[in-house]
Amino acid sequence: MTVPRITVVERTWIRSPFRSHLAPWLGLINPYWEVLEVTTVRTDSAAVAGVGETLVYYTGGVTSDAIAAWAVGRTLHEVLARGEDVGVGLRMALYDALGRALEVPVHQLFGRRQVREWTPASWWSTKMPPELLAREAAEAQAAGYITHKVKARPWFDVFEQLDAVAAATGPGYGIELDWNSMLVNASQALPVLREVERHEAVELFESPIGRTDVDGHRRLRDALTLPLFEHFDIGFATRWLRDDAMDGFVLDPSDPVRLFAEVDLIDAFRKDCFLQMCGTGLTSAWVSHMGAVCAPARRPAVTVSHIYERDILVDPLTVRKGHVRVPDDPGLGVMVDEELLEEFRVPSGYRPARTRTLLTFDAPGHGARQFVSAEQLWTEATLNASFPVQPRGARLAIAEDDGSAEFDRMYQSAAVAPRLL
Repeated sequence: MTVPRITVVERTWIRSPFRSHLAPWLGLINPYWEVLEVTTVRTDSAAVAGVGETLVYYTGGVTSDAIAAWAVGRTLHEVLARGEDVGVGLRMALYDALGRALEVPVHQLFGRRQVREWTPASWWSTKMPPELLAREAAEAQAAGYITHKVKARPWFDVFEQLDAVAAATGPGYGIELDWNSMLVNASQALPVLREVERHEAVELFESPIGRTDVDGHRRLRDALTLPLFEHFDIGFATRWLRDDAMDGFVLDPSDPVRLFAEVDLIDAFRKDCFLQMCGTGLTSAWVSHMGAVCAPARRPAVTVSHIYERDILVDPLTVRKGHVRVPDDPGLGVMVDEELLEEFRVPSGYRPARTRTLLTFDAPGHGARQFVSAEQLWTEATLNASFPVQPRGARLAIAEDDGSAEFDRMYQSAAVAPRLL
């Protein structure tokens, strides 16, 4: 066959709105996840084109003007061979186009055996109050999911969250808890994790303490019955594996070359993994193809696609009993809604303004105080350690700027240091 050559690289910036009831909580630390770059590759064959995406301010890998110009006139293979500086969205689009050119699904492009036709997938939720998390869990279960990755934080009572989810879903609905190191160290984490693991819904602990604390990981794994996972880092992999300090790893599937090297390494040590890459339904399709050929990817993958108000795919992926059907049509096997992309289009470089907020954190027995950002709250909870790592009855309330002089006074005061109430 004649190898298609690229004629156009289109990069469209879009703002895909969050679901309204999630927006205040996502806005605390992830407000820019609404902004994506959708990349379309067109070739000199009318039947061959591809599309990809990246979260501009999180996943990164935005394609530069220079790379986009350099790619024109070259074959799909030539541009893929350029490596990581191609960009995440363009790489995804290139594989999509290559699969369409060869009339095979993306997962068949890598010379790896397909190990599953349905890939396990998890719903994802940011930190939020128990009643809202319960609503999310009920919606997830109704949509066909049976596992839920939840961001655990000291400003919400994790035990109340677990009980609320269990009441909304019933037996058989699993929860994976990710603390992003906010349990600080093994001595503080262990009592919390021992109590949490008694809850029948909890299936996995992710990043309870800092990534560099390998000795702490080993101590936790020796003392706990539930699996312990951490984001793969080649700098610590040798110690994690040598010391048998982890049950499994979180892997980034944005670059197949790097992914398969990591997969083969952890597979040799009989470790599990789950794939995680944030994005819309388009990213979910990509992740399902990667999971189809990664044997250790036995834990449910995470893509956050359900935080968005509308799916940019013409036909959403099929979900059944916590698994996503791997598309078997050529390329990614999905089509993007072009009209919706136009509706969501924003100028390149767009960055939404952040709304000023006051965050009131109340931990019974430890007092209430106000913060101006989740970053400030994070520092107070970890570096300053001014309250317990996971206090019972903890709540967080958000107040948006109402334009009043009183709000401005309280905001300016809390910006200097947490404001005691």
